Amino acid sequence: MKKNSLKYWIFGFTCIFIVVMKPAQAQLYASADFDSKYEMLLSNPGVQIEATEAINKLYNFKFAEADAEFRWLRYRYPNHPMPYFLMGLAEWWKIVPNTDDTRYDDRCIALMDTCITLAEKLYDIRENKIEPSFFLAAAYAFKGRIHSERKHWSRATFAGKNALKYLERCKGQSEISPELLFGDGLFNYFAEWIPDNYPLLKPVLWLFPKGNKQTGIQQLEKVGNNAFYTRTEARYFLLQIYGYENQYAKSYDLAKYSWETYPDNPYFERYYLRSAFVRGNSDEAEKIANSILGKIDAGKTGYEAVSGRNAAYVLAYYANNYHRDLSKAKLYYQKTLDYSTQAKAFTSGYYLASLVGLGRIAEKEKNYDAAREYYKTAVDRGEKKSTQVKEAKDALSNLNKVRREERRKQRN
Repeated sequence: MKKNSLKYWIFGFTCIFIVVMKPAQAQLYASADFDSKYEMLLSNPGVQIEATEAINKLYNFKFAEADAEFRWLRYRYPNHPMPYFLMGLAEWWKIVPNTDDTRYDDRCIALMDTCITLAEKLYDIRENKIEPSFFLAAAYAFKGRIHSERKHWSRATFAGKNALKYLERCKGQSEISPELLFGDGLFNYFAEWIPDNYPLLKPVLWLFPKGNKQTGIQQLEKVGNNAFYTRTEARYFLLQIYGYENQYAKSYDLAKYSWETYPDNPYFERYYLRSAFVRGNSDEAEKIANSILGKIDAGKTGYEAVSGRNAAYVLAYYANNYHRDLSKAKLYYQKTLDYSTQAKAFTSGYYLASLVGLGRIAEKEKNYDAAREYYKTAVDRGEKKSTQVKEAKDALSNLNKVRREERRKQRN
């Protein structure tokens, strides 16, 4: 990760602020009564009821249906930043399955810019600055995330600074709304995680408040269990954090629950596959992998090469090492290479491990020239210190010994 990208994280890891909710209910309330009683839309139960179905559709990758609902919210609250933020959030989740996909960047940024403009106006006229600060922090953080992904470091840093500025104005206000604990949790975790993992950045970070990873995890878990608007986003980050912390049981439970809640969300299904595979749940992992490949073949929204690469590798691994079905193993290793090529992920562990796997199968079939090419490609494309490159080098060395021994026998 680039140094400036990490600075962005420090400035802006309060991102994304939205929801998992109960199924939609009939409108048995007077929305005008709620609007007069609640100053903040964040705490307005009428708005929550109206947004429930739309946000559930968003997280289940039914974007067109969600957009129609968000447009209704925009009609009801034309001067409030929330509808534009939700529409921008939908554009961000179109990017999530493959963050190299730039097709949705411009619209996402434009919607976040509109959210910022409306939130600034709200900030100026309201005595209570908490809600507009919430949306300003969130919208700037999303802009920072996209600019960071695109290596636009100065833009990412500018957006991140603004996100942090408004986050500070929400900090410690979780008694007003549990949503506001989300930013605290992210800050606490990453403010400690970044210098632990990137010690060269410690001089850059000394000006910032100290974090506490355990406190951050506890806060995010509380948000994931109790909040309304930030619940799913907290779970999105917790899946990554559990991986960093080697908490595989927690990762598995959360990934499975998230996918069961949103069965057509490719990100959650991919994490469910990964955690089941890591835990050795072979039958479960194979079932999920086949589900992912089937959804790719069916053209389901969000299911593409990154998910396909993961799923194909899992099936190749089991075919090769458990079922001893070399023809299937070759098929799925090749699929992994094909999906990796589509994703331009030539240094990924899945790609390199598949090259080594195909090389070993070629050796068993005494196709030594093919084996050599697979191993050599892994060495050429992988990072020098990676496990797969070391394995490929060792296999090449052993293959050369085998070839020399065979030639010696032929001469005799």
